[in-house]
Amino acid sequence: MQHGFWEKLKKPIMAIAPMANVTDATFRQIFVECGRPDVFWTEFVSVEGLLSRGKDQLLIDFWYTEAEHPIVAQIFGAKPEQFEKVAAMIYELGFDGIDINMGCPDRGVEKQGAGAALIKNPKLAKEIIRATHRGAQGLPISIKTRIGYSKNQIEEWVPALLEENIAALTVHLRTRNEMSDVPAHWEFAHDTVTLRNRLAPETLLLGNGDLYTLEEAHKKIKESGMDGAMIGRGIFGNPWFFSGYVPTTKERLVRMVEHTELFEKLFKSDHGKKDGGVKNFDIMKKHFKAYVTDFDDAKELRILLMKTKNASEVRKIIKQFIATI
Repeated sequence: MQHGFWEKLKKPIMAIAPMANVTDATFRQIFVECGRPDVFWTEFVSVEGLLSRGKDQLLIDFWYTEAEHPIVAQIFGAKPEQFEKVAAMIYELGFDGIDINMGCPDRGVEKQGAGAALIKNPKLAKEIIRATHRGAQGLPISIKTRIGYSKNQIEEWVPALLEENIAALTVHLRTRNEMSDVPAHWEFAHDTVTLRNRLAPETLLLGNGDLYTLEEAHKKIKESGMDGAMIGRGIFGNPWFFSGYVPTTKERLVRMVEHTELFEKLFKSDHGKKDGGVKNFDIMKKHFKAYVTDFDDAKELRILLMKTKNASEVRKIIKQFIATI
């Protein structure tokens, strides 16, 4: 089976990691302007939720612009029949690929038998991939997972996934139990590459974990033999990550204001909702913490920004601060 857009990407491949309440449409649009990755990912969305009465609220996490192609929709769940139906829905929405989350350590997700819980259930994981293929109408399927649940299980877990004709496999180089509390095990990346080369040479491999600069990402890719990298925490507050550009403090703050205004425009306008918006403004505050760091008086500025209620207040505070630097 062909692997769609993945076959056209030049290596090394750089991707934005899917992160709940982070990699929304506004976050991704800022990267389009500052330095885009090779592949965009959406936030992850429940397949069960997408087939429920709450579908419309969840579809907000699938909003995207034409400038973001190629873009992959990430989903999670534990029932194969739901994946088949949602895969057809994603095809109709015009996405370039579908990614299945098999690594999230959130207890609520695992309680459903989804996310990292699937590492303990390879049989179900394989059934889910097959069901997604059936509904995807040719869209390439990829997986994001970890090296194991409570220990390194690369030798048994990765082959189970590679047998299912997936276009790409992203491996967060930690176990589920390690969360993000220990350094990523990049020393195990080569083992994954060896298995891929033997079992499914056409499947692309992306490494994930502890990549905070573009140079570091390129170095790890070269050393491991992987095809690319997925960047998570390293892109917080740095939409220039993939361009390699180092912004001034003023540039970072101006871009933060633009990000905030875009968020308000897209998610806080009426949209027919009684509360006047579809996402809470406080979601932006985790971005404020990331943008406002490593310069004089950053802490004091963050304290002021944490009290804001809208983009207008943010713009006023930043305008006053910039005037002093």
